[in-house]
Amino acid sequence: QVQLVESGGGLVQAGGSLRLSCVASGRTFRSYGMGWFRQAPGKEREFVAAITRSGGSTDYADFVKGRFTISRDNAKNTVYLQMNNLEPEDTAVYYCAACSANWGRRSADFGSWGQGTQVTVSS
Repeated sequence: QVQLVESGGGLVQAGGSLRLSCVASGRTFRSYGMGWFRQAPGKEREFVAAITRSGGSTDYADFVKGRFTISRDNAKNTVYLQMNNLEPEDTAVYYCAACSANWGRRSADFGSWGQGTQVTVSS
């Protein structure tokens, strides 16, 4: 398993931007598909974005397409989530996750999770 630590969350006004980072431990980061999920209070955790091992392919939930961008730097063991044009509905704890397969979309596909970082968007 890989250890994951997220950072970059915070409070931002609607229309603003944040960039989340997730650093992975170990030398096998490039062997994992990576994803971002989020969980708002009183709601189930939901898929946000995923990226394949090489970074060559990405996938997004419909509600973030065109606003969020997932990327990775395998040399730095880091995956990013650039979030633009944030909306109050984006308020949630955001989690980074690692998938032993090349790519996944379901929570069950991901075996390692970070502790989460809070994103709060004010109106």
